[in-house]
Amino acid sequence: MPLTPSKQLCERYCEVFSNLSPETLDQFKDLVTEQVHFRDPFNDVRGFSKMRRILEDMFENTENPAFNVLEQSVYADHAWLRWQFTAKVPVIGLLSVEGATRLEFDHYNGLITEHIDYWDSAPVYLRLPLIGGLLRLIKRRMSAS
Repeated sequence: MPLTPSKQLCERYCEVFSNLSPETLDQFKDLVTEQVHFRDPFNDVRGFSKMRRILEDMFENTENPAFNVLEQSVYADHAWLRWQFTAKVPVIGLLSVEGATRLEFDHYNGLITEHIDYWDSAPVYLRLPLIGGLLRLIKRRMSAS
């Protein structure tokens, strides 16, 4: 069965996403619009150059960052990816986070217009030296158990 244009675009995007390195960042340029909307728990930007800068920053501030795409669900105008991110982060150590990304497609141009990440940033904050202790205390007090 031939792949739909949405499925083909998603497959290409996942390939780049799963093999991300400083040398492969520009491969996204052929897959996203110039004004792509990129959002995660720490950033909300428009434009490929700003998206690229966020990814560059990830490589500059972590060791061995990697995304493993666990599954994808592709629809006519969007897709959902479930992934696991791992990296060694200063002060925190090894970080492993599972999350999801929603991709929006522009079929007129055959490109992705939006990359929106959904993941819980609490594991990052809870492991920070000063604020982490306070947050763990608050978490314990709010817990039902």
